[in-house]
Amino acid sequence: MGIFCVYTLRMNEHTARDVVLVRAIETADHNKEILSDDDRIYASRSARELAQWRAADRKAEATGEDFLQQRAEQILKRLAERHTAFAGFLKQRSPLQPLAWALPLIGLLLGAGLDRITDPHRVDLLSAPLLLIIGWNLLVYIGLLIWLFIPARPRVPHRLKAPRKLPSVLSAALMAFLSEWSQLSARLNAARLSRSVHLAAATFAAGALASLYARGLLSQYAAGWESTFLDAAQVHGLLSTLFAPAIALFHLQGFTLAEIEALRFPQATAAQGGARWVHLYSATILLLVIVPRLLLGAFSQWQASRLAHRFPLDLEQPYFRKLNDAMGMAQGGTLRVLPYSFTIDEQRHRGLQQIAISMFGEQGRLMLRPSTAYGEAPLVSDDAEVASTAALFNLSATPEQENHGAFLDALSKALPRGVTVLLDESAYLERMGAERLAERVALWQEFCRFHHATATVVNLQAPA
Repeated sequence: MGIFCVYTLRMNEHTARDVVLVRAIETADHNKEILSDDDRIYASRSARELAQWRAADRKAEATGEDFLQQRAEQILKRLAERHTAFAGFLKQRSPLQPLAWALPLIGLLLGAGLDRITDPHRVDLLSAPLLLIIGWNLLVYIGLLIWLFIPARPRVPHRLKAPRKLPSVLSAALMAFLSEWSQLSARLNAARLSRSVHLAAATFAAGALASLYARGLLSQYAAGWESTFLDAAQVHGLLSTLFAPAIALFHLQGFTLAEIEALRFPQATAAQGGARWVHLYSATILLLVIVPRLLLGAFSQWQASRLAHRFPLDLEQPYFRKLNDAMGMAQGGTLRVLPYSFTIDEQRHRGLQQIAISMFGEQGRLMLRPSTAYGEAPLVSDDAEVASTAALFNLSATPEQENHGAFLDALSKALPRGVTVLLDESAYLERMGAERLAERVALWQEFCRFHHATATVVNLQAPA
């Protein structure tokens, strides 16, 4: 019997997406409306066998990635066979994929058309379009440096619509998944978008230079400059600073103040050294725009590739521990529960004990702390003997940023290993019934994701 090591597992993007989707479905499907116990047992048993066969082919131990991937594939395949709309959802592609090639192509075409707004027979030493390309990119580099020192802010999940013609439970599960996945994949999507934007900036500049040279093959450029506010000395100083890297690296011909004075329109002659200034601008844009942008794009591509192949997914959550326990892999541990404005009676206390056992096996232990009063901060510190810490909320309560949110934020700061959330639905079902349960669960789950915590719905009066 193989041992699956899932606690430090990193999987690829596709597998992580399937696993998160299945977790959202199973979490939302409390009453087993779309996935029966038989469906889940069959998926787990099949996944275990397939994982072991796959490991045998590699002559290695079966891994948690193999098990979770195979189990997710089994469940998603079964749901796709039952619901056509869900099968269509699985085939959807990310809107960022077309941007990967569309943005650089658009940039190239726009850059190639840049000469349409300039004089086709003239090379302006103070060319506004070319100076704007250089100046804008230099500002972007400065902005990127400043951004490194700005702390990351939590992203507010977007409300997305699930496909129509689906059972209400499955539709709610897909909405929860889309919101959660937008958070989990934010870094990966940002790296991909950054790559496309940097490539687009590089192709825009390259298109402008290609157009400049192509026009020069058929036209005679006249070089010169004119300005209402700048004199020849100021223009000479500006261009000397701008072109210094290109002149030093490519050994291009420099220029004197007298030459700059002679090139002032209208006294500049029609055929005076246009190619010289085209080369200077081209070399400068190559050094200051195209090469840096290509390097930044390559770095973003490396980030995206690393995240896509080793997608970080927290598998210390109760859902994954329950799967781990079901496969006979639990190692024991202590579950510390911190109720918030919630009095725990004897029956719910026994329910929490059963949850600890379901998470850590027969050796699982419960550490129930006194309830924190409404509006107060938690009194807790990190404890190496505690395997997992959970904040316990009553699902009947409406989540509030200044109270429940502050409680979660304080726990996150005090506990570097993180905190999970347990939502007890028992009181809500007694008062309101199951009619609007899915809406309340979705509200709480979105609230917890905003505070970087994963919510699991439990019924402490019937934890099984």
